[in-house]
Amino acid sequence: MSMLRRRKGSDNEKTSNLEVSEGTEIRDDEEEKKGKKEKDRKVTKKVKEKKKWSCLDNCCWFVGCICSTWWFLLFLYNAMPASFPQYVTEAITGPLPDSPGVKLQKEGLKAKHPVVFVPGIVTGGLELWEGHQCAEGLFRKRLWGGTFGEVYKRPLCWAEHMSLDNETGLDPSGKRVRPVTGLVAADYFAPGYFVWAVLIANLARIGYEEKTMYMAAYDWRLSFQNTEVRDQTLSRIKSNIELMVNTNGGKKVVVVPHSMGVLYFLHFMKWVESPAPMGGGGGSDWCAKHIKAVMNIGGPFLGVPKAVSALFSAEAKDVAVARGIAPGILDKDVFGLQTLQHVMRMSRTWDSTMSMIPRGGDTIWGGLDWSPEEGHVCSPRKQRNNDTTVADNNGTDNVVSRTKSANYGRIISFGKDVAEMDSSKIERMDFRGAVKGSILANSCHDVWTEYHEMGWGANKAVVDYKAYTVGSIVDLLHFVAPKMMKRGGAHFSYGIAEDLDDPKYEHYKYWSNPLETKLPNALDMEIYSMYGVGIPTERAYVYKSNPAAECYIPFQIDSSENGENEGSCLKGGVFSVDGDETVPVLSAGFMCAKGWRGNTRFNPSGIRTYIREYDHAPPANLLEGRGTQSGAHVDIMGNFALIEDVMRIAAGATGEDLGAIVFAGSIGISNPGCGSCGRCMTTELYPCLEADKRSRTTTSLCNTEENLASFQWIFEDPPPPKLFDTSLQPCGSSTCSFNWKV
Repeated sequence: MSMLRRRKGSDNEKTSNLEVSEGTEIRDDEEEKKGKKEKDRKVTKKVKEKKKWSCLDNCCWFVGCICSTWWFLLFLYNAMPASFPQYVTEAITGPLPDSPGVKLQKEGLKAKHPVVFVPGIVTGGLELWEGHQCAEGLFRKRLWGGTFGEVYKRPLCWAEHMSLDNETGLDPSGKRVRPVTGLVAADYFAPGYFVWAVLIANLARIGYEEKTMYMAAYDWRLSFQNTEVRDQTLSRIKSNIELMVNTNGGKKVVVVPHSMGVLYFLHFMKWVESPAPMGGGGGSDWCAKHIKAVMNIGGPFLGVPKAVSALFSAEAKDVAVARGIAPGILDKDVFGLQTLQHVMRMSRTWDSTMSMIPRGGDTIWGGLDWSPEEGHVCSPRKQRNNDTTVADNNGTDNVVSRTKSANYGRIISFGKDVAEMDSSKIERMDFRGAVKGSILANSCHDVWTEYHEMGWGANKAVVDYKAYTVGSIVDLLHFVAPKMMKRGGAHFSYGIAEDLDDPKYEHYKYWSNPLETKLPNALDMEIYSMYGVGIPTERAYVYKSNPAAECYIPFQIDSSENGENEGSCLKGGVFSVDGDETVPVLSAGFMCAKGWRGNTRFNPSGIRTYIREYDHAPPANLLEGRGTQSGAHVDIMGNFALIEDVMRIAAGATGEDLGAIVFAGSIGISNPGCGSCGRCMTTELYPCLEADKRSRTTTSLCNTEENLASFQWIFEDPPPPKLFDTSLQPCGSSTCSFNWKV
C-alpha cells in the first residue's frame, strides 16, 4: 500500500510540475505579447514623432520650394528665345514703341559730343580696400551696390566699415572704402535695378562707346571738397574731360548729373575755375572751353525736406509707414540690431547728406503762415502721354473745390494741431538755451547717438518749440547733432548771398549752393533742369516725442496722423506736394525758372537755361517693369522721352531745337489766391508759349510795396526799375498776377 501511495504521490507531483510548467509558459507568452505590444507602441510613437514637423522643417520646406521654383523659372527664362518676353508683352499690351536709340538711329543721328555721367547719392558702388578682422575676405568686394550680401551676413561689421570718422569726415583708422570706377560703378544699383544702364545702352545705339562716355564716380559719403582732398576726384574729372575734348576733335562734353550729382557738379564748376590750392586752377574760361551743356536730372538745387527727417530721426515716409504697420519693430533690439539707431549713427558720419538740407531759408521755403505751394491740392493728377507739357497760364487744370490749405512752411510740427493752427496761437519756448545733460551713463553701447548726450530736458525743449521752418531747421540740427553740423558747417552753407562779390564767397563751402555762387562765364553753355512731376513728394512732417527708453531716438514721425478727407495732403504724418517722389518741384525747377533765367546776379553771363518736366505715368502692368514713362526720381532714368532729349543734345541739338522752355507750371500752384499777402510769389513762374521771348508771368503776388521790395534784391542787383508790374489786384483777391521781365 505504501508503494502505491508513493506512486500516487509521484503522479501528483508530475501533475503539479506539469501545471507549473504550463503556467510558466502561459506567463511567458503573456509577457512576450506584452513586450511585443510595448515594442509596437514605441515604434508607432517614433513613426508619429517623425511625421510631426517642427517650425524649422516648415521653413526649410518653404525656402526649398521657393528656391526650386526660382531656379526652374530662371532655367526657362534662359532657355527661351531672347524675343519671347517682348512677344508676350506685345501680345498683351500691343506693339511696343522703338527705344530712343533705335528711333534716333533710324533718323540717322550719330555720336558727336562726349558724354559725362555724374551719379547721385547712394547710386554709386563702393568697395573695400582695407578693413578690420570682421571684414576678412572682402578685399575689393562691394560693400555698397551689387547684391548687398554683407548686409545680411555681417550687418554690424558692414555698418562699421560704411561709417566715416565722426570728427574728420574721412576714413577711420584701419578702414578704407573707395568708389568703384568705370561705367559699371553706377549702371546698376543692384542686379536687375538699373540706374544709368538704359541711357548707356541707348547711347551705344548711335555710336557711343567707353572712350566717349565717362562715369564720374566719387565717394558719395564724403563732402564734395573732401573727395578732392582724399581721392583727387575733382582733378580726375577735370583731366578726363580735357582728354575727351582733345581726343574728339575739340567737341565739348555734355554733362548729365543726377540727384546729388547735380550739386556735386555745381561745386566742380566753381572749383575748376578757382585758383589753386583751393581750386583746380583751370581759369575763368575753362567751362566755356570744355562744356556744351549740363543736363541736370532730378536736381535738388535748393535741398530736399526728406534730408531733414533723415538727419533728425533717421526716417522718411516709407519708414513711418513701416512703423505704423509693425509698431516698435524698427526701434527694438531685433536679431541683435537696433536698426534706426545704427542707421542714424552711420548716416550722420556722411557729410554729403548735409548738402541736401533745404537752402534759402524762409524766403524760399516759406514761414509759419505761408509757403510757395499755398493752396496745393493733393488730388490725383490726370494722366497724360509722357512728354513735356505746356503751361496753362489760366490755371484751368486747377481743382475748384479746395481743402484746407496746409502750412507747408512748418517743415516740422509737433502734433497735427500745431501744424494746422494759426501761428499766433502757438505757444513756443526757445530750445536754443536749453541745458543739456546725458540721460544715463553710456548704457547704449554701440548704438549711442548724440541724442543720449542731450538729456530729457533738452529733448523736451525741442518738442516745446513746436513748429520749425527751414529758417530754424539748421539751428535745430546744430542743437541735436553738434558734431555732425560742425563738420557740415565747414563744407556747406544754406543762405542767400547779399553781395556775391564779397571775398568770403570764394570759399568752397558756398560752391554747391546756387543762391551763394555765380554760374561760370560761359555764354554758349546751356543748363537744363529735367525732372518728373505728378507724384506726391515729402514736404513737411508731423512729429511726436518718443520717450520709451534711453536708447531710443526720442522723436519720430507720427504715422497715425492723416487728413480729414481724400483731397488732404497729410497722410501718415507726412505733408506732400508735387514732385518726383524725392525732390519737390520747388527745389528742382526754381533756379532754371527764375534764379538763373536771364542775366541775374547768379547768372551774370546770361547762360541759357531750360526746364523739361516729365509727367509721371506708371507702368500699365508688371511686364513693363519700372516703365518707360516714369517720372519717379530714379525710374526717370529709364524714361524714353528724357533719354531722347539727352541723346539729341549729345548729337548736337540745342535747347531751342527741343522746343525749349517747356514746363507744366508745377513750380508753385497756379492761381491759389493771395494767401498771406502773396509771399508765395517767389516761385510762381509760367512761360510765354513763344520760346524766344524772355517774358514770364507769375501768380499769387499781392500788391504791397513791402512784399515787392523785399524780394527784388534776391535776383537782380540792382533790380531793374520795372521788375515788378505794380498794377495788381488788391490782397485778398482770388487771382493775383504780375509780369516779371529779365
